[in-house]
Amino acid sequence: AWAETTERLRAAATTEPGRLRIIGAALALLVVAFGAVTAWEASDRFTAADDVVNRSQPLSVDAADIYRSLADADTAAASGFLAGAPEPADIQKTYRTDITTASGLLITAATHTDGASESGRQIATLNEGLPRYTGLIEQARAYNRQGLPLGGAYLRYANQLMTNELLPAAEKLYAAETDRLATDNDDARLWPFVSTALGALAFGGLFWAQRRNYLRTNRVFNHGLLAATAASTVLLLWLAAAQTVARSDLDNAQTHGQASLKVLNDARINSLKARANENLTLVARGAVLNEDNKDKYETDYTTGMDKLSVALGRAKELADNSDGRTPVNDAIASVSEWRGRHALASKADKAGDYKTALAKVIGTKDATGESFRQKDSTGESFRQVDSSLKLAIELEQKEFDTYASDGLGALDGLAIGAGALALVAAVGTVLGIGRRLSEYR
Repeated sequence: AWAETTERLRAAATTEPGRLRIIGAALALLVVAFGAVTAWEASDRFTAADDVVNRSQPLSVDAADIYRSLADADTAAASGFLAGAPEPADIQKTYRTDITTASGLLITAATHTDGASESGRQIATLNEGLPRYTGLIEQARAYNRQGLPLGGAYLRYANQLMTNELLPAAEKLYAAETDRLATDNDDARLWPFVSTALGALAFGGLFWAQRRNYLRTNRVFNHGLLAATAASTVLLLWLAAAQTVARSDLDNAQTHGQASLKVLNDARINSLKARANENLTLVARGAVLNEDNKDKYETDYTTGMDKLSVALGRAKELADNSDGRTPVNDAIASVSEWRGRHALASKADKAGDYKTALAKVIGTKDATGESFRQKDSTGESFRQVDSSLKLAIELEQKEFDTYASDGLGALDGLAIGAGALALVAAVGTVLGIGRRLSEYR
């Protein structure tokens, strides 16, 4: 059958009508292939860009919020313990809000994550460990209300669970979702090489066929082939323009949005770690030492503040306008103030003036005992840092959303348009070649 078909094609190629039929079939097949591949690649890029906007980036944000909520809950628990029984209502509210937020975000993340993936495993770890953590905190509170020193031990156990299991799991979850965001972004920006090559080949084939027609018949235009060429040209230009704009916008989203968001989230995490360790320094009162026989929590506080300063310096470099730099500069100033106030608190603690040190770290209760006055305390400086970082993150998130949404919009409709234009080109090719064939009848 193959030999017979080959022989028929060879025989047809010896006549002009036969050659025209072969040329028409080849051109029609080429423009259909161009349209089909373009539709497939455009759909693939659109899906990846849609994942960036509506799946991986929101999940990355949720993972960062899970970490922040857990770290802030640990900080609030230590602050409430230091405040003494009964704990101020505003501190209790902060703790409960953070735990509720983390629990809700874990549920959301679990519904969008494969349980066998890295993210799924970390979510399982968090879901298992969070009830144990809250149980230890409640035991610490119960003993603290009774005035028993055992409460401090339970608080340290809870902090160890948070530091050694929950926060590392949350950090791995954030890293996994950030990696998935990077993968989706790379997939969306990948240039459609196959469809571009087929488009160039289709344009070249149509141009050659019309030139051949002109040389053989002296007819300048073949309306069918001209329509096919126009449709192919429009599709090729649309493909190039859409992918170029999408790549540019997604590049901007990555460079001006996601890169800054990662650094700012790291800075916020380190500020929360430093605050928790600062509180635990007063809870443990030198009872917990590291391998160098130094106060573990004081050493960890210093390490966290150093990392915070480095992250803020990097965030300032990445900020591309005054709106983004202003909150970062405010955070840097507050960190400097925080260090100074901590030095005074540490000096009072080492001198044996625990009451003064406590007031300089967490402030004092108001007359009702329901809330805290934290003027001139490290707690006030921490809140100023956290507030500035929150504002900076919101600004960078808006910038990311704008660029990423524009990139997604650039690819909208391309897949459907490719199919329609390919159909027009194929019909035009068939009609154009058919018009020439009719002259031989």
